[in-house]
Amino acid sequence: MVSNSVLLRLFAFARVKNTILFFVLMFFSTACCAKKTEKSETEKGNFQEIKTDSIPKIKTGADSFLSYLPLLKDKKIGIVTNQTGILSNKTHLVDFLLSKNINIQTIFAPEHGFRGSADAGEHIIDGKDTKTGLPIISLYGDNKKPKPEQLAGIDIVVFDLQDVGVRFYTYLSTLHYVMEACAENNIPLLILDRPNPNESIVDGPILEPAFTSFVGMHPVPVLYGMTIGEYAQMINGEKWLKNGVQCKLIIIPCADYNRNMTYNLPIKPSPNLPNEQSINLYASLCLFEGTNVSVGRGTEKQFQIYGSPFLPKSDFNFIPKPNFGAKEPMHKDQICYGEDLSDVAKVSQLELKWLIKAYNETTDKSKFFNPYFTKLAGTEKLQEQIEAGISEEEILKSWEKGLNKFKEMRKKYLIYR
Repeated sequence: MVSNSVLLRLFAFARVKNTILFFVLMFFSTACCAKKTEKSETEKGNFQEIKTDSIPKIKTGADSFLSYLPLLKDKKIGIVTNQTGILSNKTHLVDFLLSKNINIQTIFAPEHGFRGSADAGEHIIDGKDTKTGLPIISLYGDNKKPKPEQLAGIDIVVFDLQDVGVRFYTYLSTLHYVMEACAENNIPLLILDRPNPNESIVDGPILEPAFTSFVGMHPVPVLYGMTIGEYAQMINGEKWLKNGVQCKLIIIPCADYNRNMTYNLPIKPSPNLPNEQSINLYASLCLFEGTNVSVGRGTEKQFQIYGSPFLPKSDFNFIPKPNFGAKEPMHKDQICYGEDLSDVAKVSQLELKWLIKAYNETTDKSKFFNPYFTKLAGTEKLQEQIEAGISEEEILKSWEKGLNKFKEMRKKYLIYR
């Protein structure tokens, strides 16, 4: 950028020597200012749009198309993606690939569907994309793993899903089954990596094998601090796939990205994670899904509030109503008392204080937890610790040994420093 002092000297010279040069420089200066103003207007975009102020330099794997388009040329492609598979210019990856004459055969959709509009846990049926006419196969419900006949004729599978860095977010389980199917059918998997918005946090209990489920398939903590590309390398390297098979991985990494950078997602990763605050609090508040406490499904503050009819009356309350992403929310049409966390400072660990407080204040502690809690926690010990009155500090300390062992193990799979 030309400094103001330099421009002033040139303007003075121009007035004396050359009128034409003066107008050229004026045009240049005005253009620079206009460009700067245009960028500022763009940066005002909300969560649904690309937020150039929060990701000015980071280039996702999907945006590094010069690295992967040659790998897809003249190939029959399967693609695992949803509404998060967008480029920085807001073009969806599927539309972009079709514009480049890439031969997409099938779209495989995770939980919430290809357009990301289904409730959590809602059964998704196969169908066709209304825009492109491409067939869509659901990888949720009864068909979590692509079948050999669904992969027949496909030369390479592309994987582009935005993860949030939490063990029980089911896109990880979809990754596992897609890798397993690709390995068994000798099909390479191309992963277009994306930043993890909770990259800097590694915390929580390590999942124990007895509690393996679709909301937790691997012995990792609740928050594992890895991108989905790094995580795929760990699945392969630790031989977590069935019978120890390994998938042929091709990872297109993010450019200009490191583990300390803040990354605000350009679009909702799922219907009930509407903004940065909900994504940051998700790991801590999702544990409430294994209790009789609502996390705001059926409101406009999902995973930013919590409450139930069984907590003490307070100034803050909400009434869950059916809405986008929650057709039958917990405690529908009932007054729930609790806390509004939409303005709390960003958390840097798995917070248990709200869970412990709710347990201590509920009217009937015997009805607080349900069997789903141990699946989310990945262990029975956390519930036992809370019921025994163990302090948050002591519980966090009990995770240290497992976390240190995990951090050492994951080192060899990290792409970003």
